[in-house]
Parts: sequence; C-alpha cells; structure tokens
Amino acid sequence: MANHHESPGTRLRLAMNQSCIAIPGAFNALCARAVAKQGFAACYVSGAATSVAAGVPDVGLLGLEHFCRQIREAADASGLPVLADADTGFGEAEMVRRTVLDYARAGGAGLHIEDQKFPKRCGHLDGKELIPVDHMVEKVQWARKAAKDVSGELGFVICARTDARGVDGMQAAIDRAAAYVAAGADMIFPEGLTSEAEFETFAKAMRTLKGPDPRGGPYLLANMTEFGKTPMVPLERFGAMGYSCVIYPVTLLRIAMHAVTQALETLKSEGSAASLLGAMQTRQQLYDLVGYKPGMPWEAR
Repeated sequence: MANHHESPGTRLRLAMNQSCIAIPGAFNALCARAVAKQGFAACYVSGAATSVAAGVPDVGLLGLEHFCRQIREAADASGLPVLADADTGFGEAEMVRRTVLDYARAGGAGLHIEDQKFPKRCGHLDGKELIPVDHMVEKVQWARKAAKDVSGELGFVICARTDARGVDGMQAAIDRAAAYVAAGADMIFPEGLTSEAEFETFAKAMRTLKGPDPRGGPYLLANMTEFGKTPMVPLERFGAMGYSCVIYPVTLLRIAMHAVTQALETLKSEGSAASLLGAMQTRQQLYDLVGYKPGMPWEAR
C-alpha cells in the first residue's frame, strides 16, 4: 500500500491495482473512522446515504457544498482515500469541472458522475431517463481535464456511471461505457445489472478497451446495494470477473437505522435504556474509536 504522502487518488489506484477492494459507505465521519479501523483500503461517500441522513430522498436535492463537507470530514477522520458520488455532476460541463476541483480539494480520491437526466432516480428504480451520449461524453471530458489539472495524470479518479442497462439494455450500456472511456473516464460503474452473467459480460467487453487498469481497460466498479436489482455477489467473485472495487453504499446506514429504530421502540415502551446497554458501544469503545484519552490533549489527524 502507498504511503500518505501520495495523493488520495494515487493511493486508491494502487490499492485497486493489487486486488478488488471493498469500499464501505460512510454516512458520517465517525463511521469513516470505523471503516479505517477495520482495515479497509478506502471508504465511500454515497449520494443516497448522504441525502437520507440529511432527511431528504436521493433525488439530487443537496448541493455541492454539502457533499464536499461530507468528503472532507470522512477523509480527515479516516485518513483513507474517499471515493464519492457526484450524482449528475451538479450541473453542466462547467459545474462538473468545479465539482472535480472541489472534491479533490476536500480530500477526495475520485468521484463518479452518471448519465441520467436531472432529477435523477436511484439506480435500482424504474422510470429512469438518460441524457444523450454526446452530452455525457462532454461531462467526462471536462472532468478528466479538471482531474489532470488538480492532481496530474494518475491522481484523482474519474468514474463514469451508466444507467443504460435498465433503460436501453446491456449493449447500450457497453456502448455508452466505451464512449466514456474514450472521453477519458478512468473507471466505469455499470448500474442496475441483474446477474453475475451480466457483470461478467460487461467486464469482458471493457477489457478490450485502453485504460489504466493493469489487466487492460478501465477500472471497474460494482455496486452491492441491498434490496435492489442486483443479487448479492461476494467480493472474491467480483475480483475473479475483473472488477476493481465493490461499493457498499448504504449498508452501514441501513444497519444503524434499524438499530436506532429498535432502540427508540424500546425506550418508548419501557421508559428506560437499561435493557439496551448490551447492544451499545461503550464509552471506552467510543473513546478508543476517536483516539481520545480523557485529560490528555487530542491531536487531529
């Protein structure tokens, strides 16, 4: 693994060059710190988790500054390369450039932008609409130039997500992805695939292209979101199919909010938290996670 003097994007690339890596979604800075403590190579800032944690649905309602704050806090707390969702790029080509620059300055390692029309939908819902291919190609080109300007040729990672599988079919997804790679995308994120066979077909098509992955072609990202169109596939299997990373965007938030809901039900019915103590992180465990010793000065990372 690279040292921390290298850029976050370079560290992410080096990790993916070694193996297919799991990238858990961190919905706040404390969660990102826990991801790092468990030994993961990177963490993810999800548009869906960021939105619902702010109490709004994942339809592109939050602004660039909100996402940059999430990225900065996750990167500072964890010390990990942070891959972040950028939805549709917060606007047209000029805003895509600003997004890349601001994400990189916030400590991000890379981002993905998608080819949906605004307002976007969750990638595993029906009714999505796509922007024209040439429109997305322009966005990728502007993103690639901004990434090069801010971090050099092999720094900040530009990932292009295509939602075409659920709109126009698999071949359309492959064709769009090829156009995005030609426009400068380092990584491709095929959203809404429905079987291992589809993931394998897509990966084989991408390996015929030129790209930064040592195996040939672009880096490839798989999305393991629960309760969607994609079956649960193990990380090792994705690696065997040629994928570079697997994101788990809302997993930790779903676990946490399920526990929160159950705890609130207990507190409401019993009028006490006494029966919940065994399910809680202790005070000492929380202090250990943030690296705090009472009475001692605490140094930020």
